[in-house]
Amino acid sequence: MLTLTNARLVDPEGDRVVDGGLVIEDGRITEVFEGLRPGQDCGGRHLAPGLVDIGVKIGEPGERHKESFRTAGAAAAAGGVTTMVTRPDTLPAIDNPETLEFIARRAVEASPVRVLPMAALTKGRIGAEMTEIGLMRDVGAVAFTDAAAVADPRVFLRCLTYAAGLGALVIGHPQDPTLSAGACMTSGRFASQLGLPAVSPVAERIGLERDLALAEASGARYHADQISTARSLPALERARADGLRVTAGVSIHHLTLNELDVGDYRTFFKLTPPLRSEDDRLAMVGAVADGLIDVIGSFHTPQDEESKRLPFEEAAPGAVGLETLLPAALRLHHAGALSLPALWRALALNPARLIEIDAGRLAPGAPADLVLFDADAPFRLDRATLRSKSKNTPFDEALLQGRVLRTWVGGREVFARGAP
Repeated sequence: MLTLTNARLVDPEGDRVVDGGLVIEDGRITEVFEGLRPGQDCGGRHLAPGLVDIGVKIGEPGERHKESFRTAGAAAAAGGVTTMVTRPDTLPAIDNPETLEFIARRAVEASPVRVLPMAALTKGRIGAEMTEIGLMRDVGAVAFTDAAAVADPRVFLRCLTYAAGLGALVIGHPQDPTLSAGACMTSGRFASQLGLPAVSPVAERIGLERDLALAEASGARYHADQISTARSLPALERARADGLRVTAGVSIHHLTLNELDVGDYRTFFKLTPPLRSEDDRLAMVGAVADGLIDVIGSFHTPQDEESKRLPFEEAAPGAVGLETLLPAALRLHHAGALSLPALWRALALNPARLIEIDAGRLAPGAPADLVLFDADAPFRLDRATLRSKSKNTPFDEALLQGRVLRTWVGGREVFARGAP
């Protein structure tokens, strides 16, 4: 039995922060109490459910030089992420039961945190032929996605219809692939000044409107992985009002950065979708606060130095985020935009509910997947200290506020700051 006491408990279900502690037995929370008791002293720091991060890219198979389950798991534990939901855009793609079983075995062997895999929606992720959704769901796939837009609406509707019959979750990437092809910036004055190929925010709106119409026609559970523009929000709001089973997520980078951060062609800020205007960023923050956007994710995408040390237009998109997700998200709390319980609903409770696992809660019977953090601790990020194999973070040398102190998975400590 483990008792954690003298903590500030962040309860996303109860929408509150209270002084108290937890009792843990056999990997689960058995009691939540207020006040003080004998036990391990948390020093008045915040104790919250571990983060559930949907959309993590691992380099196994095919790109282990960029990230392995071992290094990603270490980064996740140091970032307070207790469950990684991994993407299928590997080499080769995770598009068959055999590859999925290999991934599941490697994750158990190597990662100190929980790993739940997603599988590809179409074979080879080329958008032509549906994968064996039923078989891969039986093997353990928690959702199905190509991690890119499926261009052919007939194929996508077929996938949605089949998934609906199984109750499987489909995750879409709402971008019109023709309009966004080759673009690396959001259209506007700044992109024109830099002379970079750009895409209008309307490409996201068109892609989302199409996906929502197909979700309505099929009755499927649909999740838009990254909403990033204000123009997309009315369509999402209408779909919710019509009773469609749709949810949406947003990247932490699109909540805390904007297109001007690209500065003088800084490739660590090249993302997919590209960074948007400040008005769009504020609209995304407001949508999370209102509950219109359900999930915040890191969209951890490791890239090696050679992929980023190229002209901006040619550089690979993406950024690592497992270790920076929590301190970056706390920027929104310190700015007064989101309370800690609201933040943890988007970081832990809602993603857990989306993939139908018991996590993201501080309640008797819930798994003891926990993070202890100092919300006020300031530090300057040095990307060389990140535990990921790749170091492509836009927060390099940024001043951040909020340090993970300890992380538990199933009641077992998997990270302690300062431990050898």
